[in-house]
Amino acid sequence: MLTASGLSKSFGIRRLFADVSLQLAAGRRVALVGSNGTGKTTLLEILVGLGEPDEGTVIRPRDTEIGYLPQDLGTSSDGTVFEQVLAGAGPVARLAGQLADLERRLAAPGEDHDAAVARYGEAQARFEQLGGYALESEVNKVLAGLGFAPSDARRPVRELSGGWRMRVALARLLVARPDVLILDEPTNHLDIDSTAWLEQRLVTWPGALLFVSHDRDFIDAVADRVVELAAGTATAYVGGFAEFVVAREERLARVEAAATRQAREVARVERFIERFRYKATKARQVQSRIKTLEKLDRIATPTRSDLVARFAFAEPPRSPRVVIELTDATVGYDDDPEPVISGVSLAVERGRTVALVGPNGAGKTTLLRLVLGELAPSAGQAHLGTNVKVAAFEQHQADELDESRRAIEVFSDGIDFGKRNARSILGAFGFGGDAADRRVGELSGGERTRLALARTMTEPVNLIVLDEPTNHLDLPSCDVLEDALTAYPGTVLLVTHDRHLIRSTADALIDVRDGTATWHLGVDESRLAGPPTSVGAAPPGNRADNTRSEKAKGNARRRREAEIPQRRITRLERDWEIADAEVAELLQQLGDPELYSRPEEVRALTAAHEAAVERAATLLARWEAAVESLGDPTGDAPAV
Repeated sequence: MLTASGLSKSFGIRRLFADVSLQLAAGRRVALVGSNGTGKTTLLEILVGLGEPDEGTVIRPRDTEIGYLPQDLGTSSDGTVFEQVLAGAGPVARLAGQLADLERRLAAPGEDHDAAVARYGEAQARFEQLGGYALESEVNKVLAGLGFAPSDARRPVRELSGGWRMRVALARLLVARPDVLILDEPTNHLDIDSTAWLEQRLVTWPGALLFVSHDRDFIDAVADRVVELAAGTATAYVGGFAEFVVAREERLARVEAAATRQAREVARVERFIERFRYKATKARQVQSRIKTLEKLDRIATPTRSDLVARFAFAEPPRSPRVVIELTDATVGYDDDPEPVISGVSLAVERGRTVALVGPNGAGKTTLLRLVLGELAPSAGQAHLGTNVKVAAFEQHQADELDESRRAIEVFSDGIDFGKRNARSILGAFGFGGDAADRRVGELSGGERTRLALARTMTEPVNLIVLDEPTNHLDLPSCDVLEDALTAYPGTVLLVTHDRHLIRSTADALIDVRDGTATWHLGVDESRLAGPPTSVGAAPPGNRADNTRSEKAKGNARRRREAEIPQRRITRLERDWEIADAEVAELLQQLGDPELYSRPEEVRALTAAHEAAVERAATLLARWEAAVESLGDPTGDAPAV
């Protein structure tokens, strides 16, 4: 359907990529991955005809329809949500417009109603013949799958936020069903439920699909090919993300072995040249070997990780055991009589990483604003613990950075690093060497997000609140964020649609939906899989689709199984430390002589202390068993 051969592109003296070839055929689903700045979006624009390569060709057959979802939509379109999505269906949409116009004419006085009725009947028959009424149902199904409420269908698109307009554009493409569908970060503005629905939709996509994504689970579920854009070239791998990781490691090992063999041969030739350079009898052989080295195509040793993070966070101010507490809390906005969430009671303890999940519009950001004190509860109570210091990252924070300043200036402004080196810390977030001195205006969107995250996560605070931090980040940057969250010693509230990040870092969930928020200890996989039934799922009996679905599940399961042991040890140790701190706190309270004049409090505290001791002992035993099963060579237990 679409073929690209020998594509090269440079900006000034900087070459993005060279000799890239790609073939998109019906039924093939390709994920394009790579670091920020490697040229993924530029390559997509060349493929769809919005840009020109310096070298190479793109063949697009005349009868091939190409649909493209960019990261930025630009100017908003007119019309309602329903009209915009239906317009993607081409001739059927035009007939729907004619029917609507004829209906208005029939309702107007003074019109030739007989002629209008005749034209209406003809248009209606043609509309029905082309499946127009089924198409309206399809539009409603797609809008529901992408998180739109039924009442949203009649809203003007210009009233929507950028994220919701992006969903409208995606819905339009899904309804249009182009022969080649090209998507640039389609999950950036989706919640977990909508992402899971989109996975099911794309797994059965009949045409060719090419998409850029940093979401490992999404790639695993949808892609049957992965193309990595790195070091100025593109390398294709068969399979989803799990197979890509294994195959890439094997390829890197082969390249490194070849580079080592070549280096040994070069060294041998150089020794010959040095030994016989000034001997007339060997002059011809020396010159021959010099020319050989000059013409030699040196094998570049690839970098296994674009960003290697080493974090040394300052010890945050000690917070109380309960960092956040909501008691029957209800909150909303003054211009809406209905509360967004109501009757919420939960507590977040020190050291936990808690992920907020649920559909967009359910109230996750509202709950964060309640916690941060930006909104007051209309009923109940919301408290931050004493001595809790907060740093927050908001979705559009990266867009507000001063473009004229250097990255190191933005990062270090107003932060006391103590004995730590600001450049070393910034380097852990991917701004090593000269990159720290680049102007913000020169950075890509992903690099700006990473810079804003670096500043947020290095603040000397004990509570970090992150609202969709992975938007526009590449896979290596997501790895940096994951490492930083794992190393961070304080408490974290995290809103993200990235299920891998939740699974890797969180030890509890707050599920926000249906007007309330519910606490869940641990990470329940079923709450990361979207709604139990989804419109547009693979039809029953479709063996190929079921096989792909099972393969994707198997890939995800194998990846989770590889991550579980060490993550479990980390979480058990964190839980043990929290339980042990609770034991110490209760013991301190029991040491108060005045307490014993109140027998009921003594009995309650004693019971609580005994329960905490038992819980701490159980967690310590589980931690030791987990370490032993992993084969930890040190066998060191947490310091008591």
